[in-house]
Amino acid sequence: MLTAALAALALPVVSACAGRGSRESTGEYIDDATITTRVKAALIDDPQVKAREVNVETSRGVVQLSGFVAQSSDAERAVEIARKVPGVKSVRNDIRVKPAS
Repeated sequence: MLTAALAALALPVVSACAGRGSRESTGEYIDDATITTRVKAALIDDPQVKAREVNVETSRGVVQLSGFVAQSSDAERAVEIARKVPGVKSVRNDIRVKPAS
């Protein structure tokens, strides 16, 4: 009886620790952080792209670029750079071109 009661109490705790399909595993999170860092470093190394204007986020190998750049060619170059980084599965381009002032 006591064993059954302890098992019943432990079940919710154990199931709460189980992985969920919608969350990233620790390994995926670290891989994504590494990809984000590598993309940012590649953008910094490129003389055409102003890396401070481009935000980089990665989820399960999919890189999302956002921010504002002066020319559409800068956005295209940022996408090209991101695609070449090892581990990148695809790139979503949400970069916008600043309106001319």
